[in-house]
Amino acid sequence: PLELPVIDLCQLPEAEQKSEVQRVSIAELQRPFDLVQGPLLRCVLLQLSEQEYRLLFTTHHIVVDYWSFGIIVAELSALYRALVNGKVASLPELPIQYADFAIWQRQQLQGEKLKSQLAYWKQQLSNAPPPLKLPTYKPRSPVPTYQRASQSFLLPKHLTEALQAIAQKAEATLFMLLLSTFKVLLFYYSKQADIVVGSPIANRNRVEVERLIGFFINTLALRTNLANDPNFLEIVQKVQKVTIDACDYQDLPFEKLVAELDLERNLESNPLFRVWFVLQNTPMPSLELQGLTVNAPEAKTGGVRYDLKLSLVEVPEGLEGSFEYKTNLFEASTITQMVELFELILTRVVQEPDIKLSKLTAMLEDSRRQKQLEQAKIFQESRRQKLSKLGRRAVSGSAVKDLNRESSQ
Repeated sequence: PLELPVIDLCQLPEAEQKSEVQRVSIAELQRPFDLVQGPLLRCVLLQLSEQEYRLLFTTHHIVVDYWSFGIIVAELSALYRALVNGKVASLPELPIQYADFAIWQRQQLQGEKLKSQLAYWKQQLSNAPPPLKLPTYKPRSPVPTYQRASQSFLLPKHLTEALQAIAQKAEATLFMLLLSTFKVLLFYYSKQADIVVGSPIANRNRVEVERLIGFFINTLALRTNLANDPNFLEIVQKVQKVTIDACDYQDLPFEKLVAELDLERNLESNPLFRVWFVLQNTPMPSLELQGLTVNAPEAKTGGVRYDLKLSLVEVPEGLEGSFEYKTNLFEASTITQMVELFELILTRVVQEPDIKLSKLTAMLEDSRRQKQLEQAKIFQESRRQKLSKLGRRAVSGSAVKDLNRESSQ
């Protein structure tokens, strides 16, 4: 049975109430689950006033994926509507349960099929390149750290539609085109042509599992070599082939692959890649509860497993994007620059889809240097104004030292 404890925060002043909501939310997110005893779902209801509540719905990732949340939202809406109207709460019978899928998957991954899956991935990832050397501002700590931050952006609808048109002409998907662009960006920063990026796949390629709540998602290691100065459409073709092949061999659990490859493991990072790419195009229904106004604030766990993750989601306005990163490795200014250069690549390939990789990277370098010059001019003007103000009064040695220190930085 699922318990629903209610915490009454009505008597707290507004500022204290917000602080307590934040504290309880973080505590719930960080509280571990017992994978042996369960349950793997927790709910807490915070009462903020007579008319306002906050429901904390926390699950372990081992039992749900993003697709599952769409099912949960739809079922919760249907059940609530039935109960409010005094009807019997019922949902359509499921053809199978998750345990049925687990047994089927174990039976399938044996014999020749297992050999075929392993053979493909071992060949694809043989002599895998070292992790990308991205512009981190601190050396990597031997102690695992997971503190995160993120920067969001929006690609407008007209740009999104132009990208979809190019993808269609290239007989590729929007995912393939955006991943190609991301790999150009990673090549520019790392100067490494052989690039492996991790990406999730829904792994629901059978009708029977589409309405099941569970963890079906699998991880694909997508490797592309950008050597010999290909043009952008050629890069898209490379990404297209590796993505289609990976989807054909998606049934092998990623953990099984890592174990078979006998890679060196550590708590700090994934042994095959440290950069992650996600395009979320699974429709998420709105939570509609009769007689209630509902909104869903984003949950921030504070932890991140990868050095850098680019997430994109299709919205009516275009594409919402977010660069998520480890704060012990990257400065916010570096990520801001990545966002700007990512958008610059997309804008340029819309105008010239067959542009060479060398021309793209030269364009990015010119843009970065121009930005640095503009920032230097702004700083020098600010410093000149400060010196001018100091010149109108007694100038202390410490004030000049402070300005010189700023200038060197």
